[in-house]
Amino acid sequence: MELQRKLIAELLGTLWLVLGGCGSAVLAANFMPDTNLGIGLAGVSLAFGLTVLTAAYALGHISGGHFNPAVTLGVFVARRIEARDAIAYVVAQLVGAILGTAIIVAIASGVDGFSIGTGPGDSNLAVNGWANLSPGGYDWVAAAVVEVVLTFFFLLLILGVTGRDAPIGFAGLTIGLALTLIHLISIPVTNTSVNPARSTGPAIFVGGDALEQLWLFWVAPLLGAALAGFVHSRVIEEQAVTVEGYGETLVDPDLVDPDAP
Repeated sequence: MELQRKLIAELLGTLWLVLGGCGSAVLAANFMPDTNLGIGLAGVSLAFGLTVLTAAYALGHISGGHFNPAVTLGVFVARRIEARDAIAYVVAQLVGAILGTAIIVAIASGVDGFSIGTGPGDSNLAVNGWANLSPGGYDWVAAAVVEVVLTFFFLLLILGVTGRDAPIGFAGLTIGLALTLIHLISIPVTNTSVNPARSTGPAIFVGGDALEQLWLFWVAPLLGAALAGFVHSRVIEEQAVTVEGYGETLVDPDLVDPDAP
């Protein structure tokens, strides 16, 4: 029953992320282009950050607030989640992303002339990609580098602010702001993934090149997340050990004064 609650939280959180982030890109980024009402790149970046921030505080206490297979992998490598639960989380996240995209399509279809695709006049549902699918025309090497590096730092920040010595109550704010910054950096390159579920939902509906390029937006974020999980758990995080005779957990027994009372 407890795992079921966690999976529902992951599904809903991922749905909210896709609906808020990709939905803002599809519905509001270029709204009435002859006016200043569209929210643009900065607005979409903030929308993604706000979805994670709000969902983290509303649902994070139930499931940990991953909403992203890369986050789940990074947490697994850092030895904070069991393999069985991690696999179930990823399935729930994918379902949430697909449902979120379906809701966007249902809303956007309420306007005459709406069509899904990658051609002129089509909506690509904010898919991730390179070359013809990159907003700035970047190649696949640039796309791979930005996704690996930004996912690495995203996970490093997540693991840091959710660690045992981190200030309490600020994790959601930090993670939301970090995701906003990540989008400000990389929307021109790949439309920003750092989240394989977020990439998969729109790609399924758009098809074509979006599906053919989807592999990169699994491989690169997962690689970055795994590296971050390893670095954090083996290098950055203090490894607690019990020192006999002191009756408490200390970070490093070599730092203990043997003459201390």
